[in-house]
Parts: sequence; C-alpha cells; structure tokens
Amino acid sequence: MPETLQKLLYVEDDESIAEIVLMTLQDLGGFEVKHCSSGQQALDTIVAYAPQLVLMDVMMPGMDGPETLNRIRQLPDMQNLPVIFMTAKAQTHEQQTYLGLGAIGVIVKPFDPMTLTDHVNELWAKAGARDK
Repeated sequence: MPETLQKLLYVEDDESIAEIVLMTLQDLGGFEVKHCSSGQQALDTIVAYAPQLVLMDVMMPGMDGPETLNRIRQLPDMQNLPVIFMTAKAQTHEQQTYLGLGAIGVIVKPFDPMTLTDHVNELWAKAGARDK
C-alpha cells in the first residue's frame, strides 16, 4: 500500500451526509474523492476510478454496504482494496461483523467532521502496518 492516501471512493445514498463528508474529505483532507450514491454505481465506477480506499455506508437501498463489499471483492484487482464502513449500526457485535467481512475499520455515525480525515488516515495507516 502506498504511504500516502490520496484517492477515495465514497459510497453514500444520503445526499445531506454525502455533502458534509465530501466537503470534509476534499477541503480539510485534501483527498481526491469520487462519490457514488449506490452500491451498483460503486461497482460500475470502481475499476476505472481505481481508488486507494473505499469509504462506504452500511445501510443503503437495493444493495447494502456488506453486499457491495462482497461484489467488489469479486472484481479484478480489488480483493485487497481497503474498505471502511460508516454506519449508525455500530454496536460491538455489528462492528465485529463488518471487520469479519474484510473492512479495515468502522466509523460511527454521527461522526465529527473535524476529526473524520484524521480517523480515515489512522485506519489507513493501521491497515498498511498490518500488510507489512
């Protein structure tokens, strides 16, 4: 994994949350971020966009986050792509389930926009340390 995180795919169906997260990640974090509003849109976009990390909502209509992650893992060169889930469904057993699916971390909603970038970078760094 490269040392510096720069390019993210963000999957969130709630436009008001997406606006806050995009502003935070782009303006405060300096990341290049592509937003998808559904799991299917993420699948249609991810290979061509080639993100370093996916930040994804768990509860979405149609295809939820865990199913989207499962489908991402079936795509060429996406088996080890780091994924962070963002969710309000964040009891300990739920977080363990998401980690068991292969996510590198869980960010609990509601989140603090002022610390979101730091939290994403910390999870990215921990995942990189695990890979070494």
